[in-house]
Amino acid sequence: METTAIPAGTIVVGTDGSPSAERALEWAIDQAQLESRQLTLAHGVDPSGSVWVDPAGVDHRAVLEALHSDAVVMLEHAREQVARRAPELVVHEVVRMSDARLTLLELSEEAALVVVGSRGRGPIKSLLLGSVSLAVSREARCPVVVVRPSQPAVTRNGVLVGADGTARSLTTVEFAYRQASLHRLPLTIMHCFWDARPGTEEEPVASDVRLELAESIAGLAEKFPDVSARTEIVRGMADERLVRASQGMDLVVVGAHHGGTLTTLLYGSIANAVLEHATCPVAIVPEPPALDQVVPDAGD
Repeated sequence: METTAIPAGTIVVGTDGSPSAERALEWAIDQAQLESRQLTLAHGVDPSGSVWVDPAGVDHRAVLEALHSDAVVMLEHAREQVARRAPELVVHEVVRMSDARLTLLELSEEAALVVVGSRGRGPIKSLLLGSVSLAVSREARCPVVVVRPSQPAVTRNGVLVGADGTARSLTTVEFAYRQASLHRLPLTIMHCFWDARPGTEEEPVASDVRLELAESIAGLAEKFPDVSARTEIVRGMADERLVRASQGMDLVVVGAHHGGTLTTLLYGSIANAVLEHATCPVAIVPEPPALDQVVPDAGD
């Protein structure tokens, strides 16, 4: 059915008919089954996309109607894929006359998860679809999974999450624990730190970091007793280490800090780098602001 609103807690997947979107749809179907959630197929028809047409003698209303009709056919094809793969899923369809990024961002306010595809690296491909995945992952109100191309022959080793040891990263680590539990995969919790001093990772600096990280995620092992989890403390830049480790993972999870502070910009660059270069699906989880970034109400 075609709807203008979606039920709260649905999994939204962006569709555009591309092979990348097909991969995202397959991932979203499996995720909806694992979480026992409804699935929403979404497509945004950008009205400005027809401005290149010579206005002489052109009925723009007819052009927009044709674009809408094409979108409906595209969603019908996606619905057929869902029916073949998971006939028991409840499916909703959303076609909106707006940019795909705006459509998905608006739907993220009610969704439990937004899933989009990525056409891979390269300036042309990035412009065509990467702008959508980047914009949605930066601004969505719920976690976003960008399904990147991967090599099926590569042995995968579970879920990898980047953690900075702060309380607000707990949201990201818990999301990773949940995904590991749902997919029955092991979990690696990686903390990266930069230390110019020579030495091994088992020296006091790394030991202190390991203790701080353990304290920040205490309780999650009890909450998800079925997950086999290990922590990994490594020296180096977080984006480089996470991208390198992604080559052997099923999913990489990183946090996103929305806002304009320097910390937000730094963590945003890490998320963007992982999103651009990882060789497996990437989940971007919005994290709450740090306590020193919260603006008090006027009455406080």
